[in-house]
Amino acid sequence: MPTLPRISIVTPSYNQAAYLEDTIQSVLNQDYPNLEYILIDGGSTDGSLEIVERYTDKLAYWVSEPDKGQASAINKGLAHATGEIVAWLNSDDIYLPGAFMQAAQAFQSNPGLGFMYGDLQSIDSSGQVFNTIRYAPYSLDDLLAFRIIGQPSVFIRRGILDQAGLLDASYHYLLDHHLWLRLATTARMKYIPETRAAARHHPAAKNIAEAGAFGNEIYRILDWAQTQPDLNAIIGRQHRRVLGGAHRLNARYLLDSGQPAQSLKFYAKALLQDPIYALHHSHRIIFAILNLLGLGWLRKLANRRGGSKTRPM
Repeated sequence: MPTLPRISIVTPSYNQAAYLEDTIQSVLNQDYPNLEYILIDGGSTDGSLEIVERYTDKLAYWVSEPDKGQASAINKGLAHATGEIVAWLNSDDIYLPGAFMQAAQAFQSNPGLGFMYGDLQSIDSSGQVFNTIRYAPYSLDDLLAFRIIGQPSVFIRRGILDQAGLLDASYHYLLDHHLWLRLATTARMKYIPETRAAARHHPAAKNIAEAGAFGNEIYRILDWAQTQPDLNAIIGRQHRRVLGGAHRLNARYLLDSGQPAQSLKFYAKALLQDPIYALHHSHRIIFAILNLLGLGWLRKLANRRGGSKTRPM
């Protein structure tokens, strides 16, 4: 049996004591024999360091100091990583059993593979599963049309990351999607239809607490892509699909941030550009309308109904 490749995991953390230990244990409990775990804390003051100190003998490297945000912290961790396969896991998310072995096998059996991803559970503050997001075998064209991949499910070949470059620290919300686009222009990606990670949804999570701020980075990525010859050629070929995807994703985040009127404005733009895909998200359009009518208490039902969608984002 060939030697299993080293997997390096980076956890960026800042004041997430409520969830940090679950995250750490989900990494260490993989029982993977060639693991390198790195934790980068941004100077937490909520008791996180006491948790980290219980696991220092299991960490290849850790530090607690002020940083310039999530991307900066992840890049700092990746600079210390020596694994052939790398990933990051935020300090409120978790890996499910078998995640590392699955990733190792995928890269060993696909020498030209740049990165892989799978399906993703959504869990609440207490760790209860309330949704499973099922993706599809996306192409670069799909990513450019803002088909979003859940970051905790992604593993990357280090050599390809070195070619594409680390995270752009000027992005704070869609830093992962920007990286996926750069990786996908460099090497192949692969979808494995199994669930090996979970993303936690709680009031302080960035995609909830700061959902309204995501829109600017959607259109910023679109502007950036037009400066890249390969990506700009795809935009020219599927201009309406790309715009429809951008507007629909913006509408979704506006809805999550409690702006149903603005959300409907961008859902209308998405329908004009790419009506078939926009209608895959009709449950959210309906919820936005109900919210305007004062029936926002139906949000939980609407979100649960959306969980079975193949392209939830």
